Amino acid sequence: MISGCDDEHHKGRSICSMDPTRLFSVHDLYIRPYKRARITDPYKEHNPSIEILPDECLYEIFIRLSGPQTRSISACVSKHWLTIISNIRNSELKSNKVKVKVKVNDQLLNDNEQENDGYLTRSLEGKKATDTRLAAIAVGTSARGGLGKLSVRGSGKVTSIGFLSIATSCPSLKVLSLWNVPLIKDESLVNISNECHVLESLDLSQCPLITNAGLASIAKNCPNLSSLTIESCRNIGNESLQSVARCPNLQSISIKDCPLITDQGITTLLSLSSVLTKVKLQSLNITDSSLAVIGCYGKSITNLTLLSLRNVTQKGFWAMGNAKGLQSLTSLTVVSCNGVTDLSLEAIGYGCRVLKNMALKKCCFVSDNGLVSFAKAARFLESLQLEECNRITQHGILGTLSNQNSKLKSFSLVKCMGIKELAHEPVDFSQSQSLRSLTIKNCIGFGNTNLAIIGKLCPRLHNLDLTGLDKIDDTGLFELLKVCKVGLLKVNLTDCTHLTDNVVKALVKIHGETLEVLNLDGCKKIGDKSLAAIAENCLFLKDLDVSKSCVTDSGVSCLSSSGRMNLQVLSLSGCSRVSNESLCSFEKLGKTLVGLNLQGCNSISSSVIESLVVNLWRCDILS
Repeated sequence: MISGCDDEHHKGRSICSMDPTRLFSVHDLYIRPYKRARITDPYKEHNPSIEILPDECLYEIFIRLSGPQTRSISACVSKHWLTIISNIRNSELKSNKVKVKVKVNDQLLNDNEQENDGYLTRSLEGKKATDTRLAAIAVGTSARGGLGKLSVRGSGKVTSIGFLSIATSCPSLKVLSLWNVPLIKDESLVNISNECHVLESLDLSQCPLITNAGLASIAKNCPNLSSLTIESCRNIGNESLQSVARCPNLQSISIKDCPLITDQGITTLLSLSSVLTKVKLQSLNITDSSLAVIGCYGKSITNLTLLSLRNVTQKGFWAMGNAKGLQSLTSLTVVSCNGVTDLSLEAIGYGCRVLKNMALKKCCFVSDNGLVSFAKAARFLESLQLEECNRITQHGILGTLSNQNSKLKSFSLVKCMGIKELAHEPVDFSQSQSLRSLTIKNCIGFGNTNLAIIGKLCPRLHNLDLTGLDKIDDTGLFELLKVCKVGLLKVNLTDCTHLTDNVVKALVKIHGETLEVLNLDGCKKIGDKSLAAIAENCLFLKDLDVSKSCVTDSGVSCLSSSGRMNLQVLSLSGCSRVSNESLCSFEKLGKTLVGLNLQGCNSISSSVIESLVVNLWRCDILS
């Protein structure tokens, strides 16, 4: 019966033509369900996998591997092996001990030392930051010189498990930065402190689960800690500062937006720390008491930054200066602090005797009288920056710059809306022989008369920045250029929309032999005549920006035809009149160019850009 069915099938007869009773009988006989028999592999019975070994046995095997490269390769087998290997301390490795006892070889000793140098840097951000990646970093870096710097940012997946791997495998870790890592707890910092005793810098930002206990452990076990940053950590309070104040090498501390830190913590920190040189306090619930303590105990502080201290009044800043304890302070920055007034600013000038750099931003109660008094009191002041101090007028500026005993070298004025145009020039004023750098940015009331007066006050300028002064024109700048006795090195005239080719030609004719950087971005009336004058006079010009100007192919041709220029950076962004015809000019300039900005040059085709990329392979081209 079976053979008959097979014969008929092989003869080509359709199965549909068969007798239905025969079809069902065949189906019942051969397609009846059955249970599949288990097949035993004799190889697996006699050669079981290493995975069936308990973790204790795998651990004993891994600590006896020949070296870090072998352990790194083994960790690639599976996550299970990676987890075990990443939790092995260097002190537990049997292979290292055998090498030291059996072979005393200079090369071998150098290799062992190199494993702990800690010169490697790793950074994880967002979804890429996981415990598995941290474990892989821990094992991989230990085989290639040791991990020295680690940064983890914006991850909700990293936990204490990943940092346990880092702690055990990376004793060379010196710099640790954790930004917006919400699952990190004190346990992670405790593990780091127990193993990474050479830690020098710790940066914690938006880590809500870290408390005083974690920082206390770091302070206790990491004697090399020299820099600490705490930002938006709501569970860190005064006890943490009491702990870190006892760190023998702590030199820099920055604290921002930590609501549990009050006057008590700042007082403890400043009174106990004797080597602290850099302090930054921002958006804290501290009062005048903290600033008084800084003024009394901050003898070693050289750099002090105070931002958005809403509860500090004039009394606090006055006490800080009048205490005269800031004997080493050379740099002071104050931002958005309403407690800075004329009285307190003058006290700071007299109290901080070696102050060289001062920056005041958004301090709305400082007026001309306070500024002039401070400039006279701070006899060693070299740099003064004023930003959004709207009570400062042109009279305060003139009084500051005409101080005969001043050593001021750099003066910056940004967005000070109190500046108005003078009706006439003052008669009595003294020139500043020390000022070398002048910056006046986006002061909408600053015009030609003010500029001419400033020019006469400051005849020895090297750097000039007049960004955004749309009320000045050729007349005012002419007056300044004429009285400059030394050559200008850097000139920034960005968005000075009323300047023309005439003043640029005068500028390069007078100062072309010294000019190195010239920025004419947004000067819409500047054209090819300026480029021709630049090509003829500016032999040492390295950086030229004529973006959003009226420059055409003819002007670019003048630059390339000079043959004497050594231009390194050229920006023509937004110059719609520069076209494909400048290809040859760009190739000539490309002999010295390292940067070329052609963004927004719509008349230059993509094929020309591709050609420039190929031919100017040393030049970084933006298009």
